[in-house]
Amino acid sequence: MLGSRVALWPKAAKWAGVAHFLFGATQLVVPADAPNEHLRSLAARVAASHDLDVFDLQLRRESIGWVLRVVIDRPTVVDEHGTVVVEATDRGIGIEDCQLVSQDLSAVLDVEDAVKHEYTLEVSSPGIDRPLRGPTDYQRFAGRLVKIVVTEAVDGQMHFEGRLHGLEAGDVVIASGRKTKRIPLDRISRARLAVEF
Repeated sequence: MLGSRVALWPKAAKWAGVAHFLFGATQLVVPADAPNEHLRSLAARVAASHDLDVFDLQLRRESIGWVLRVVIDRPTVVDEHGTVVVEATDRGIGIEDCQLVSQDLSAVLDVEDAVKHEYTLEVSSPGIDRPLRGPTDYQRFAGRLVKIVVTEAVDGQMHFEGRLHGLEAGDVVIASGRKTKRIPLDRISRARLAVEF
């Protein structure tokens, strides 16, 4: 599945309730300031009502004006033993999820008057090449193809690509060809799922 995105174009406009559907993967950085934390808590509340999580949130000025981007995701599933369950490849966020969260979040933002100026609301999925952010992601996406960049060379390499086997004793384990590589989690500067066709 490709990444999913729903946008409501400018919120203050009379025609803002019309949903426009866009497809694409998104990379976002979250500034750690108080207004965004309030927006994040509102978005998290709406996402949770649909059994979803907020993966990322960003409010920034762009050439089209202010844009509030909310990236939603399915929550990590943990079994009765506390083990992270490997996510099925067909369990991603769909356009319907983005549309539902977009409509509900739009209403909440209007009632709360959370953004004081005209803005565009975009709700999307992390995409098929989503970033991997924490230890649970390396367990959750075991079996998938990944690309990893490290801060310090591991066995003379800075870039890795391979099939993710999971996380063992603080190391991310990937298979690349017939070789298995162990990459210390604390050396990873960025990692993401690779697109597979």
